[in-house]
Amino acid sequence: MPAKKVLIVGATGLVGYAAMKHFARDERCEVIALSRRRPDETYGARWLALDLGDAEACAALASQFEVVTHLVYAALHERPGLVAGWREEEQILINDRMLRNLFGALEQASPPLRHVALLQGTKAYGVHVRPMLVPARENRSELREQANFYWNQERFIRERQHGKGWTWSILRPVLIVGDSVGSAMNVIPALGVYAAMARRAGKTVLDYPGGVGRVAQAVDADLLARCIAWCGETAAAGNEIFNVTNGDVFVWPNAWPAIADALGFAAGPHVPLSLDREIRPREAEWAEIRKAYGLRSGSLKEFVGLSFEYADYTMGYGRTEPGPPALVSTIKLMQAGFHDVIDTEAMFAKAFAEMQAKKLLPPR
Repeated sequence: MPAKKVLIVGATGLVGYAAMKHFARDERCEVIALSRRRPDETYGARWLALDLGDAEACAALASQFEVVTHLVYAALHERPGLVAGWREEEQILINDRMLRNLFGALEQASPPLRHVALLQGTKAYGVHVRPMLVPARENRSELREQANFYWNQERFIRERQHGKGWTWSILRPVLIVGDSVGSAMNVIPALGVYAAMARRAGKTVLDYPGGVGRVAQAVDADLLARCIAWCGETAAAGNEIFNVTNGDVFVWPNAWPAIADALGFAAGPHVPLSLDREIRPREAEWAEIRKAYGLRSGSLKEFVGLSFEYADYTMGYGRTEPGPPALVSTIKLMQAGFHDVIDTEAMFAKAFAEMQAKKLLPPR
């Protein structure tokens, strides 16, 4: 019998998909994956369709959650107008309700629950509303007076834990990069499509479409999945909050040559272009590219989701002056015992190669 039973919630998102891959490949784990749409691969996990906004549907699946020992809650409700929506009351309430609906069914069915992993991010430090204090640390710089679903979910988990035998860990990753389809915040499909259309136009150099750079950080989704697994088995991670990064820093224009090379191009000059405005509407051209290469990636809406808008945001489209640095400290995580790192430029190459190998993007 597997040593643990892991419930992955949000299995088609960047974090949930990576966590599903990680745990499903571990023979000591039984894995249940939940999402509204089926992941392109399940890696041996048992997938169940669920709309977390439906409390009755969550309750109806409670019997499937028996003996769950670890919860990875990576579900996220986003909608068009991505950046503006981060501060909207309705979106905050929906994300709050989704966790409550799931958790009520889970606790009823699974007394052996040992650990809950919850995701936040640098919006906890106000990166979306003002320059961050550098470096952002887990015990300071938080804008808890700023409306954010993070605080609703964290409050709920802390209150629900009273008198219980399980612990929680909250992870605050920076820009997450990896292999996922239809996610709200994954730059890899967005940039891959941009490159495919440049190639279709006969270009051999790939222009940098963002704005003037700022010093930032990223985290590989697979590294983040390993960190989630570590938290679930490490006493020092119990009831703690950790920033998570690759271990280095990057600036988009400086990383662009490595990104262009991973897509089969030489790096071109800085030519600002809104991917959301200029590339997202070009479904007919993408359909021709998919047909030419036999791709499995679906329409732009299905494949890229809201990530064109997110790519514009994170790459600073329209920014003409260097933005304030967005850096977090990972000292707390390293002192607790997690030391995995990856070079950020190597991470970009890895993510593109994974999508190329799965015939989601044209070959390099």
